[in-house]
Amino acid sequence: MEKIIAFLAVYLPFQLAINPTAGVDLASIRVLVILVFFLWLAQGLKKKQMEIPVNLKLFFLSFFLLLSLVSFLVSQNHDWSVRKMVYLISIFPIYLVVSSLIKKNEVQIKLIKSLVIGGGLVALLGVFQFLGQFYLGKDKIYTLWAEKIAPPFLGKSVTQAVLENPSWLVNISGETYLRATASFPDPHMLSFFLGLLFPLALGLGFFERRKKMLWFILAGVILIADILTFSRGGYLGLIGGLIFFLFFLWKKLGWTGKKIVAVSILGFLLAIFYPSPISQRLQSSFDLKEGSNKGRLSIWEDSGKIIADNPLLGVGLGNYALAIKPLATYREPIYAHNTYLDIAAETGILNALIWILFLWVVIRDFMKKSLNNPIFMAGAVGIIIFSIHSVVETAIYSPVVLCLFLIISALSNYQKDEKIS
Repeated sequence: MEKIIAFLAVYLPFQLAINPTAGVDLASIRVLVILVFFLWLAQGLKKKQMEIPVNLKLFFLSFFLLLSLVSFLVSQNHDWSVRKMVYLISIFPIYLVVSSLIKKNEVQIKLIKSLVIGGGLVALLGVFQFLGQFYLGKDKIYTLWAEKIAPPFLGKSVTQAVLENPSWLVNISGETYLRATASFPDPHMLSFFLGLLFPLALGLGFFERRKKMLWFILAGVILIADILTFSRGGYLGLIGGLIFFLFFLWKKLGWTGKKIVAVSILGFLLAIFYPSPISQRLQSSFDLKEGSNKGRLSIWEDSGKIIADNPLLGVGLGNYALAIKPLATYREPIYAHNTYLDIAAETGILNALIWILFLWVVIRDFMKKSLNNPIFMAGAVGIIIFSIHSVVETAIYSPVVLCLFLIISALSNYQKDEKIS
């Protein structure tokens, strides 16, 4: 089972789309997670022993799913609610499977390495995509991605929906650039994915005894690709994660480690603040008059009104778009651009609070375990980056990002006395 999960970790960013019927694109990772879950369940029943971490995190996740289900009572479109619920149920079991497998440190480290390798490979693809526009031309790379690269990963219908609402391009000071998306539907989801993995890659470089240079190189590639997404939420998440990291871990680093971190921080700050498209993109995050910022503030205001009118159960799972635009179609990208507002608007304020508490407990448990094994600090930083980025985007409905998030969250369960048989 450990080998299957390790394969799944590498395959995750490159998962292919399945087309069961015309117009329906299904992420293959959802099918694989269900298959792995039933295989794990069958093995447990055969051995007459199931090891499940019974703690606050499991309670919060279960309660989150329960409240999402209860929100069906107020749904305007029950079909949309069912589709979203089936999606959540198809991904959440990975948390149980991984939690039960990480009883040994070597299993946990092998899984982290597999995740980082997969992340490094998809980051390389993103870097190639961005740099390709300067050698082959922006139009050629855009067409290549739209016609050849994206459809196998996203499916034809999803690719078409993405192209109708383009986020692949960014205009900075009159210049238009193609953003890194790699195998993801948009740069924001790639940034979420890489933001979760960057601390783990860096942690392997610092704390693994073998192949240190490989992990540092992969960490560098992941960071570069993340920057090339031009996702301002990703930038803010990285800065927040960096501050958190320095505050808690600086004293634990040796002299060599401190030099590496100092050089890395200097390079990152130069990339962010030296006059360039990257620095201009970050600085625009704080310009409330900038077009997308004004639009996001307006969306948040609308979301706040929906929450105020429907504080208990929201408008129903998957029904936010209909509350904003009654004639919206299922694939229209209408959402709150804030994970916490999205959850509160669709399933109620209490459920948003449950999600925040889950994040807090995961970070707390990683911090506790980092006292004995510093690699756990990397997990905490990754969740911090994810949590900050979630203030301006919603990634929990990306099967790849949600799967990675739950796998990393499950790593915080590495404790032998937190289980029942």
